[in-house]
Amino acid sequence: MSGEHTAADGPRPEPIRFFGTTWLHHDGGYALRRAGVGLGALLAAAAGALVLRFGFEGLTIAKVGSLVNVLVVAGFAICSALAFRRTWEGFVRRRASAADAAAERSMQNLLLIGFVGTLLAYAVRCLVEAPGEQLHRREYEEACARHDRRKRKGRRKHP
Repeated sequence: MSGEHTAADGPRPEPIRFFGTTWLHHDGGYALRRAGVGLGALLAAAAGALVLRFGFEGLTIAKVGSLVNVLVVAGFAICSALAFRRTWEGFVRRRASAADAAAERSMQNLLLIGFVGTLLAYAVRCLVEAPGEQLHRREYEEACARHDRRKRKGRRKHP
């Protein structure tokens, strides 16, 4: 990065849920927060899988047939995989807001069904960094670089 910026001097880092702006300098309990979010997401995914298992046992008790059982398991597995992928991609790039608004609304139900995948994406990403840190850091560094260029340009015009 070209230099440190204060709130009055230039761009401000965008806060990340559960981390605030601690991701910038990895201070303020960043490592503990990362471990807590990762563990919390993993525990929530395990609890969600347990709830899904109870639902599946209900289908077995109801004797709906093996075809329905396979379809339910396949549906949750596919939705979880898609939710994992979509969540993971959201950590490294922003979606085009206008173009993806309709697609995002249509994906909400699928993401809701695949909530275990979303939670697992959070847990796995916490092993590397705060979820979304790479995206936020890149955007912040670009904003700082733009700010520095504008600042240098302004100095050259007014000697």
